[in-house]
Amino acid sequence: QVQLVESGGGLVQAGGSLRLSCAASGRTFGYAMGWFRQAPGKEREFVAAASWGVGSTELSDSVKGRFTIFREAYKTTVDLQMNSLKPEDTAVYYCTMGPYPRPSAYWGQGTQVTVSA
Repeated sequence: QVQLVESGGGLVQAGGSLRLSCAASGRTFGYAMGWFRQAPGKEREFVAAASWGVGSTELSDSVKGRFTIFREAYKTTVDLQMNSLKPEDTAVYYCTMGPYPRPSAYWGQGTQVTVSA
């Protein structure tokens, strides 16, 4: 089993920045880590992922150029740096772990990000 704990959500004005962090524990070997989000009334969507090994990352088109995912190779922590935030980024953000490039086998409890206009 894998346990994931997120931190760093909150309220920010449009154009601002937030950094989310996640720490994993348990049977984590070999798994990618990532972030999904779910806005009110919408389905969960993929945001970003980083592979277990060196160098591979993916970002959704909606956040490219604004968000960056950071993960040291073979480590069990991942950060999501979110810049130039927009009101449409408002959602519950979930840290996830699983096979790359869409790690979704394990989910954290979620952290709320609210971007005001």
